[in-house]
Amino acid sequence: MNNAEDYNDDLDLAVEAQVIELTVPNELAGKRLDAALAHMLPDYSRSRITTWIKDEQVMLNGKTAQPKHKLIGSEHLTVTITPSLETAAFTAEEMDLDIIYEDDTVIVINKPAGLVVHPASGNWNGTLLNGLLHYCPELSQVPRAGIVHRLDKDTSGLMVVAKTLPAQNNLVQQLQARTVKRIYRAVCNGIVPFDGKIETLIGRDPHNRLKMAVVKYGGKEAITHVRVLERYLNHSYVECALETGRTHQIRVHMREARHPLVADPVYGNVRHLCSDKVKEVVKNLHRQALHAYRLSFVHPVTGELVSFEASMPDDMYHLLSLLRLEAGLDSSLQHEAGYADEMGMDDDDDWDDDDDVEVIYVRD
Repeated sequence: MNNAEDYNDDLDLAVEAQVIELTVPNELAGKRLDAALAHMLPDYSRSRITTWIKDEQVMLNGKTAQPKHKLIGSEHLTVTITPSLETAAFTAEEMDLDIIYEDDTVIVINKPAGLVVHPASGNWNGTLLNGLLHYCPELSQVPRAGIVHRLDKDTSGLMVVAKTLPAQNNLVQQLQARTVKRIYRAVCNGIVPFDGKIETLIGRDPHNRLKMAVVKYGGKEAITHVRVLERYLNHSYVECALETGRTHQIRVHMREARHPLVADPVYGNVRHLCSDKVKEVVKNLHRQALHAYRLSFVHPVTGELVSFEASMPDDMYHLLSLLRLEAGLDSSLQHEAGYADEMGMDDDDDWDDDDDVEVIYVRD
């Protein structure tokens, strides 16, 4: 295994390609391919779109085409959008940031759901990176404004940002070595019957390039350690530890295990059986029930192991309280102090100890 590539999903933020699927409107029949795409993608110049077509980043009904190709309408287009170098000149924007910890070397942030981490197509501003540049202007001298890993837009929780280039390089090396511990808490559909390790390959969904999926060939190794905290009538409260950092990893793995995350708009199950009260809370969640709860790493300067926790956000807390109440439990969620003692947990997350986990799902 090549550990140097192990966290590419986390690190290649500034050059990440986005794949979009389009259908040519009938009113663009007779137009050239480059002209039609310029109309359909007004955020990009025609010259840039022409370059994508020539570089075979545009597929017309699954095949390459020339910029001058005349369209007839209703064709299927697959466009791979790659950010240009000028996007490095991101603007600073004032925003409220929940800073958990800060020193001269690192910033630990509790990211809210709904906040995009890095600018990309459709989100060139209003991202965490823009806010970081305003909060700490010296981050403009650090690649990706010091960001070394990311969370999905609608996932909340902890992230670490490096304030210096040496600190960033150090944290990247820790990610590559898999020594950074990222513990998530989630609510998923169904009664999860196992504690253990989910180990698969993850790659682009061959049937939908906008999604990720467990694949048999061509994907990247993905390992998630799962521990059930509580089981309710039709749901489970779980803790997931990432050993690797693939795009949508926990969401894909829990779907593969047939226990998708509650309210996940991409990988979830909207027809999951639950009470009307729970349905209403889930409807108002507006994001997958996933929170990056704990983050541990070796401080780049002091060499000490540091660990941070972010309490459950209100929307997930409300959902869990209702699930507990319906299950005949105390509606006061005990996921903080006292809960770990009750469940026999300790502060030393030993999910990477082979004696403590069972491989419950493996696909080569």
